[in-house]
Amino acid sequence: MYERGLKVIEEFKELYLVYRDLRERGFVVRRGLKFGCDYLVYRFGPGIDHAPFGVEVLREEESYDPITIVRMGRLLHSVRKKLILAIVNGEKIKYILLTWWKP
Repeated sequence: MYERGLKVIEEFKELYLVYRDLRERGFVVRRGLKFGCDYLVYRFGPGIDHAPFGVEVLREEESYDPITIVRMGRLLHSVRKKLILAIVNGEKIKYILLTWWKP
């Protein structure tokens, strides 16, 4: 199944690495499409608690429009979730937690 995913989904390797890492850390991971991100991350699971985080998977070597990240952050903030950027470089993942700041 992994090989099939690599063929049909452009960023499958990075998405899978982050998914697997979050699951190994004990989180329940679901698709975040409804909230404009790759994953929603729950401590216990849907129906038990609300997802406190939305995760967007990024490749370290690519450039991104900061407006896209701001849009994601604003949408997630409006539903009381924090944005986590999961930056993948090879097999390594760096997590950056972003919260909305109002001066």
